[in-house]
Amino acid sequence: MDLSNIKVKIKNKKPKRLGRGTGSTTGKTAGRGNKGAGSRRGKTLPYAGFRGGNLPYYRVIPKRGFTAINKKEYQIVNLSDIQDKVKKCDEVNPDVLKKANLIKSEKKSVKILSNINAKTPLFKAVFKADGFSARAKELIETAGGKAECLKR
Repeated sequence: MDLSNIKVKIKNKKPKRLGRGTGSTTGKTAGRGNKGAGSRRGKTLPYAGFRGGNLPYYRVIPKRGFTAINKKEYQIVNLSDIQDKVKKCDEVNPDVLKKANLIKSEKKSVKILSNINAKTPLFKAVFKADGFSARAKELIETAGGKAECLKR
């Protein structure tokens, strides 16, 4: 390949000449239609979602439900995951769970849930978290461990 073989595509298309008489297909209103905001010079619509003076969709669509201001969000950890990934230790706290990659941050609230069978043996330890499900608390205590709530 050399310079003589290269084919350069140059766009020589001229812009469409608007409003040059009724004989041309884009004469008179120059493709802008009759009247309204779109036909005027410097057309800018008020905002995204403007529907030509009608009520915008964000006001038409009904609002449902309720969003609590003080909602507490927990990082959820299952007892089965703790049993699989955490080596037997005396205390299971957010730092241990973070090292085992079960939670993203030890600063955020942690809640321990149970998705484990009652027959599966659980190791004896002190579990420290911000919240426990009733079943998880029961399983920990039947295994001889202790479930302590952190006060943050």
